[in-house]
Amino acid sequence: MKADIKKLEKSQLEITFELTAKEFNKYVDRALEHLKRHTKMDGFRPGTVPKDLVEKQVGSENLLMEAGDLAVKEAYTKAVNENHLEPIGNPDVQIKKIAKGSEFLFVAKISVLPEVSLPDYKEIASSIKGQDVLVEEKEIEDTLTYLQKSRATFTDTNAPAQKKDYVKIEYQNEKIQEGKPIKDIFILGEAGFLPDLEDQIIGMKAGDEKEFMAKFPDNAPNNMGGKESKFKVKMIVVQKMELPEINDEFAKGLGMFDNLVALKSNLMEGITAEKKEAEKHRKRGEILSKIASKVSFDLPEKMVEYEHERLFMDMKNQVVQQFKLSFEEYLKQVKKTEDNVKRELRVEAEKRIKNFLVLRQIGKAENIEPTKEEIEEEMNKFIKNYTKEESDKIDINQLKEYTKDAIFNEKVFEKLEAFSSGVS
Repeated sequence: MKADIKKLEKSQLEITFELTAKEFNKYVDRALEHLKRHTKMDGFRPGTVPKDLVEKQVGSENLLMEAGDLAVKEAYTKAVNENHLEPIGNPDVQIKKIAKGSEFLFVAKISVLPEVSLPDYKEIASSIKGQDVLVEEKEIEDTLTYLQKSRATFTDTNAPAQKKDYVKIEYQNEKIQEGKPIKDIFILGEAGFLPDLEDQIIGMKAGDEKEFMAKFPDNAPNNMGGKESKFKVKMIVVQKMELPEINDEFAKGLGMFDNLVALKSNLMEGITAEKKEAEKHRKRGEILSKIASKVSFDLPEKMVEYEHERLFMDMKNQVVQQFKLSFEEYLKQVKKTEDNVKRELRVEAEKRIKNFLVLRQIGKAENIEPTKEEIEEEMNKFIKNYTKEESDKIDINQLKEYTKDAIFNEKVFEKLEAFSSGVS
């Protein structure tokens, strides 16, 4: 068997296979044996039908296709293994010549993981320094205020709405969701909505309706930033908000805290942990970005296409769930076409695939491989979060691959962080 490999762009290969007539006849015989075992004919026990009758019944064309399938699978697998290729997905196969007593020719086009020549990633990682994590008193006070508001009590009132009141409104504007009525709830005067609109509804009582011009904030979408537009608003509910006093009793009511000092200490620890986690991800991103910027290679088109489609579907789902809009309405509001959005996401998809391949190559260079015990331990942790009924529906093989990749990535980043800290 001959297998000539030709490199194509975008990390693709074209492999031309040629089997001699003698080599291909072996596959024809195997195909005939296989078909013989499954051929039924009156007067013969299963598996005893003569080969010439089997061929006559199934037809020469079907026999050749069966033999071709066997030959393609074995020849392709052998070429991949002997040349240490790493294919992505299934090959695109074209049969060029197939006939009994003749050579068998076919071409397989495949995407493969590219060769990634790494720069001095240890030196690059060591040049990236972390940033100090500091927690200001204001952050603790802001968190306390958030907790205070979450424990507030609300009482309906017929009085005119004032700042600090909790209001529920229904409004319409031709620039928002095509003028459809929209309901919203917020604390009046705390910039939770359109500041200019909030000023206009001060003084409205429950049941009042009002039309007025209000200015969109500067960062508004749909090119409406800073422009005035007509709003129609109905006040549905006005509630007075009563906040609990922030003291030792307030702290005790939140959980296992003896006093306000203990609560503040706990908030300090929590905010510090969040900031440290954010800094860890920022630093990791900077290290990987700097390494990737020094590397150039063809990205596998199949991987980019898959990631591109995944990002696009995630975005569509997010628009529906977060903004309560159809994707078509969203495109109108941001004044973009689907092609515009896809072009932007294509850049992100390419970046993610490149980072993935660079990280993977660093892992190979450092001989990083998650152990069976590590994978099982993490899988068990994951499954414990689900009921037995839910866990029975989990695809274990898919979970195993996901867990293996997650552990691998974590270990590679930990290695890079060690270089950054001066630890080899």
